[in-house]
Amino acid sequence: MRVAVIDYSLCKPDKCNLECVRFCPVNRGRRGVKAIEISNETGKPVIYEDTCIGCGICIKKCPFSAISIENVPDELEKKTFHRFGRNGFKLFGLPIPKEGQLMGILGKNGTGKTTSIRILAGELIPNFGDVDAQPSQKEVLARLRGTELQQYFSKLYEGRMKVAHKIQYIELVPRRLKGKTGELLEKADERGLWRDLSRDLGLESILDREISKLSGGELQKFLIAAVLSKKADVYIFDEPSSFLDVRERVKIARMLRELLPNNSYGFVIEHDLAVLDYLSDSLVVMFGEPGVYGIVSKVYGARTGINNFLDGYLPAENMRLRKEPIRFHVSEAPSPSGATTEVYVKWDPFNVDLGGFKLEVKGGEIKRGEVIGILGPNGIGKTTFVSRIAQMLGEQSGNAEGGVKFSYKPQYISPESFEKPTVGENLISANPSALTPDSWIFEEIVRPFGLYRLRDREVSGLSGGELQKLAIAVTLAKEAQIYLLDEPSAYLDVEERLAVSKIIKRLTEARGIAAFVVEHDLSIVDYICSRIMVFEGEPGVFGRALQPVGLREGMNRFLKELEVTFRRDPYSGRPRINKIGSYMDREQKRIGEYYYLPLEKTVISRDEEE
Repeated sequence: MRVAVIDYSLCKPDKCNLECVRFCPVNRGRRGVKAIEISNETGKPVIYEDTCIGCGICIKKCPFSAISIENVPDELEKKTFHRFGRNGFKLFGLPIPKEGQLMGILGKNGTGKTTSIRILAGELIPNFGDVDAQPSQKEVLARLRGTELQQYFSKLYEGRMKVAHKIQYIELVPRRLKGKTGELLEKADERGLWRDLSRDLGLESILDREISKLSGGELQKFLIAAVLSKKADVYIFDEPSSFLDVRERVKIARMLRELLPNNSYGFVIEHDLAVLDYLSDSLVVMFGEPGVYGIVSKVYGARTGINNFLDGYLPAENMRLRKEPIRFHVSEAPSPSGATTEVYVKWDPFNVDLGGFKLEVKGGEIKRGEVIGILGPNGIGKTTFVSRIAQMLGEQSGNAEGGVKFSYKPQYISPESFEKPTVGENLISANPSALTPDSWIFEEIVRPFGLYRLRDREVSGLSGGELQKLAIAVTLAKEAQIYLLDEPSAYLDVEERLAVSKIIKRLTEARGIAAFVVEHDLSIVDYICSRIMVFEGEPGVFGRALQPVGLREGMNRFLKELEVTFRRDPYSGRPRINKIGSYMDREQKRIGEYYYLPLEKTVISRDEEE
């Protein structure tokens, strides 16, 4: 079976010679048989999957990379749950809800995670692949008769279940809601929790503020509070940790675990693996070709599912997701192979006064071949520090011979952040081989991010996630000795975060570069950083940047203040959050080891897992 998808936002038949139609071997063969032709209604091509032979010629000939054709097993046809148009995205399967469990959904962007939960929320009626049909709820229940989903959808469509849904795109909220934060929370409250939630989430100071004036992090916390205060049977959280710092992510995770009713259905989409692991009772992995099709895996335990994902192999589906597994440090990170005693940058103690905010920075240095992670809450001065280092490097490279070359990705990205008008021009300006197949930057960043398909797109027309991926690609494509990356994982899915982490790690080891990385995802910090800087103080008022220290010492200091402990997964080595009051939590707090245990377990085989 073939899945043929055309991205009509990229397709421009008036600017090409219709190569897809002209070069198709089926069209050029027997008369009357066509695999692709121009629709009289839309003026754009339509691919007929039943006659397409999957030769791939139209894919290669399309000048705008608008066509994707993938071969999938025939047995998946029976699992088709929804399709967006004749040559649109196709979803195979759906997560099976479990009463009393919070189910995690993990996978790449564009593989149907949000589509799945919209169906489970009753916001989207599935068409089971028949794009010309508009099935009623009664017809959907008839199709699901005898399946595990029948009971759930029966209660949902008959009005016996209420759904509370925290949406992914929080920037839409101010367009739909008007009023003050406190009034809106009180109006949404059905469980008598809004005041407690406001206090615990730090929203008390903004209750009199208009919803349109809230920042991204404040909007996120407002939405989570509003959903948790609803009396519902189904709770859905789509990327609840976006825009939040580490402290807030851990706090949100604890609240969700404590406040969701025991007999409710829960779903959470999350890209921070430590938070997802802590939240989920069970987990499904969404895989496939982003934007083309998505497949829902069988249900795994949270730990097993995440480990399978990091392995790049799903045993129940016999599916390979990635060529090589991801492994984390099982003890304090050793010095990278590219590390030397050569100091790239050394800074003396300095202070920054921004009027209402003051930052005090201890002296330090960064050496060739190491990555320094920067940790701390929002509003504590991390971006101010990185900006000052970039300014210092710019002054050195401009005034001294042999200055250190650097490349800087700021925290906030806009179309004005780029020098050229199109995606391709910006990539080539950063590195002439960025769009050349088989070049390292193309294989490591441009292809995984899908930027090659957007090469002719105007930067001004990109979404926030696309802008972020372009900014990272441009930053890493430049030849430099020091890279400064401010929150590179924002807007990225797990696979994309891992891709960025791997290239930073490889650049560090192979070329001896150095990097500063501001990051809230502790799994990413653990994976790539050799040392970290901890920022302390009062957000928005005063910040103190400590000297760079080893991963163990820095994490212990940072997590002790949060009163959170992490343990190591014995198989993958990834950090996992301990539940408060658990034996491991109490024991690690007693001995003062919040991140690494004195006697580390080595990575063991699955057969030896506890």
